[in-house]
Amino acid sequence: MTAAPTLPAAPAGRPDHPHRPPRQLRWLLRLHRPAVLVWTAFVLVTGAALLWLGGPLTDASAAAWKEYNACAFAERCSYDQDAIVRYKDVYSYTTIALLAAPFLVAAWAGGSLTGRETESGTARLAWTQGVTPARWLAARLALPAVLVAVSTGLLVHLHRLAWTAGEGRIDTAKPWYDFATFYANGTVPVALALAGLCAGALEGLLLRRSLAALTTATVVLGGLWATVHTALPHLWPTVTRVSSLRDGPSGTGITTGEGVLTADGDRLTAPCSSGMIPGCRTELADLGAVNFYRDVHPVAHYWPLQLTASGVLLAVAALLVLAAFRVLRLRTAGPAGKGGPA
Repeated sequence: MTAAPTLPAAPAGRPDHPHRPPRQLRWLLRLHRPAVLVWTAFVLVTGAALLWLGGPLTDASAAAWKEYNACAFAERCSYDQDAIVRYKDVYSYTTIALLAAPFLVAAWAGGSLTGRETESGTARLAWTQGVTPARWLAARLALPAVLVAVSTGLLVHLHRLAWTAGEGRIDTAKPWYDFATFYANGTVPVALALAGLCAGALEGLLLRRSLAALTTATVVLGGLWATVHTALPHLWPTVTRVSSLRDGPSGTGITTGEGVLTADGDRLTAPCSSGMIPGCRTELADLGAVNFYRDVHPVAHYWPLQLTASGVLLAVAALLVLAAFRVLRLRTAGPAGKGGPA
């Protein structure tokens, strides 16, 4: 009796191979290795500066301010002025670096992630190797989104720790409602960076020119942030603080409006800021003013404003992703067939 013939094993390199997505991610990391290294260096340097800021620099500056305040009105006072200036400078530089991070992401996404690949033909080559355009774009958005969200979130956390360490200890520390500090301490930079990633990817697909996409994505992100910044005070109901004419307007936080109240409850523009000034007292009396008022967001509104603004940015990012997939589908739905360029 003869043995039954043995069937040959099925080839392992088919287009639907289950290990294709990991290969795409490895190729993505290899293709954009310089950008990954630069971004890693940026995060490490900025993070180290923030740790330095929240530790030794804060302690040295707080000690210097304590010495300065102990001098009172003495003619000669000995304190470490360099420590105060150094803290202020490092705080400013790290805050600027953190707020610039979303623009770096947008520029890279437009200029390299999709712009350069569509311009050079690398994307078209991938589509001819069994990778569908939709999967190609999904791979280029998923991994960078995770890396950007985690690294930007880490920098935000370190910035908030550094700011908290100096709160109440350093006389020149920025208040929470200083807009640069407000943004750098919350979730807005993370959402803005993700929106920048999506805007850059869309511009790269639309323009198919790396330099043009880089520039346009940066401008679009700047316009988006300016819009959110303008709308931010109106994303959550304000609190009205009413004060006497003698005391003037009161209430600290993000101010959206102030003026005077009449006996009928009308709101009028305040001609001056205190009834203690003789000329001001006369002007307020002519208006029939009885109180000052100020519409303000107190510190309790910090996280509602942050989360609402971040939600708006994430919604915009989702729309940009949908638009990117739509543009890609239209560009690759030509007569060349599946995955072929139009």
